Amino acid sequence: MHLNNPDNTSSVVVTRISRLLGCKPGELAPALWAFAYFFCLLAGYYVIRPLRDEMGVRGGVDHLQWLFTGTFAVMLVAVPIFGALTSRFPRRRFLPAVYLFFIANMLFFWLLLRSDVAEVVAARAFFIWASVLNLFVVSVFWSLMADLFDRQQAARLFGFVAAGGSTGAIAGPALTTQLSSILGADNLLLVSAVLFTLALVCMHRVVHTARHQISTQRLAEAEQPMGGSILEGFYLVLRSPYLLGICVLMLLTTSIATFLYFQQARIVSELFASSEERTTVFAAIDLAVNVSALLLQIFGTSRLVRRMGLPAALATVPLLMVVVFIGLGVAPVLSMLVTAQVIRRGGNYGLMRPCREMLFTVVGRRAKYKAKNFIDTVVYRGGDVVSAWVYAGLAALGLGIGQTALVAAPVAGLWALVAWRLGRSLENRGDEDSMPTEPMTAEPSLKDSGTGH
Repeated sequence: MHLNNPDNTSSVVVTRISRLLGCKPGELAPALWAFAYFFCLLAGYYVIRPLRDEMGVRGGVDHLQWLFTGTFAVMLVAVPIFGALTSRFPRRRFLPAVYLFFIANMLFFWLLLRSDVAEVVAARAFFIWASVLNLFVVSVFWSLMADLFDRQQAARLFGFVAAGGSTGAIAGPALTTQLSSILGADNLLLVSAVLFTLALVCMHRVVHTARHQISTQRLAEAEQPMGGSILEGFYLVLRSPYLLGICVLMLLTTSIATFLYFQQARIVSELFASSEERTTVFAAIDLAVNVSALLLQIFGTSRLVRRMGLPAALATVPLLMVVVFIGLGVAPVLSMLVTAQVIRRGGNYGLMRPCREMLFTVVGRRAKYKAKNFIDTVVYRGGDVVSAWVYAGLAALGLGIGQTALVAAPVAGLWALVAWRLGRSLENRGDEDSMPTEPMTAEPSLKDSGTGH
C-alpha cells in the first residue's frame, strides 16, 4: 500500500488552485494575502457603512449636499498631508500610518457616540469621517496593488483580489445585522477597528510574499521616500493627458453614484419612518450589491477582460446604466432603485473598479500613490459636491426622482464613451516594465492613441 506524500499532495493542491485563479508560479501566496487584506478592509468598513447612511438621514436628508461639501473640504486638507507622508517616508512606514490613524479615529468616535453629546453634530461628523475613510483606505490599497503587480498580473489577478473586497463587503453587513442588536450600533466601531488591525497584518504579508516577484530596482525604490512636493499629485495630473482622462472618468462615475445615492435617501426616508428600519434596508441593499459583485469577480471579470478587451469591459456598466436610468425614469419605485444600485455598484465593484485600477499599472510610482490618491479622493469627492448641488438644484426646480433619472441617462452615455477611450489608450501602451521609471515619462498619452481630449 502506497501512502501519499504530504508534500506532493500539497503541491498538487497549490497547482490546481493556481490554475483555477489564473496564477503563475509564485503568484498564489501574494494573491491570497491580497484577497485577505481587501476582505478585512472592506468588512471593517461595511460593518459601519449602514451606520454612516443612517447618520446621513439622521442629520437631515435636505442637508446631504452640505455633508458632501464638508467631506470635500476635509479631503482638501487630508490629501496634502498624505502627500507629505509619501514624500518624506518610505512605503513601509507611511502605509501603516494611514491605517493606524483611522483605527484611532474609530476609538474616538466610539467614545463620542456613546456620550450622546451634540447628537446631530456627531452624526454629521461621523458621516463625513466615514466618507473620507472609505475613499482613502481603498485608494491606498489599490495604489499598493498597482505597485506590486504589473499590467499582465493585474489582468489575471485583480478580479480575484477584488473578490476579497466583495466577500468582506458581504461579511460586513451580515455582521452588522447580527451584532447591532446584541452589541448596539456604537460598539460596531470596535468590531471595525479589529478588522482594520487584521488588514494591517495582511498588508505586511502581501508585501513580503510579493518581494520575489519584483525587480531589485523596484524593491530599492520602495524603500526610499518618493520625494517631491505635497501637491505633486495635483501637478502630475495637470501635466498628463492620460491622468486627466482618468479624472474625467472619475467625475462621471461619482456623478452617477451621487444621483443614485440621493434618490435612495429620498425614497427610503419617505417609505420607512424608524432608524432601525432604514438601517436594515441600507444593509440589505449593501448585501445584494456585494453578492452580485462577488459572483462577477469570481466568474466573470478576468474572462470578460480577456474576451471583450479592456475598452468594452470598462464601458459595460455605463451602458447598462443608460438603460437603468431610463427604467427608473419610467418607474421611480424602491424595487427599481434597488435594481439600479445592484447594477451600478455591483457592476462597478465587480467589473469596472478592477478594470479602472489596471489603468494605473502603466504609470510611475509617484503617480500610483500621489496622483492616484488625488484622483480617488479630491476629484471623487469634488464630483460628489458638484453633483450633489446639481441634484439639489434640480429638486428645487421641482424635478422628481423619475425626471432626475432621465437627466442622468445621457451623462451615463458620456461615461461609457470616456471609459471606452481610456481602455483603448491603455491597450496601445506597453507594459510598465518596458517603460522609464520616472513618473512623467511613464505616463501613457491619450493623444498617442488618437483619443486625446
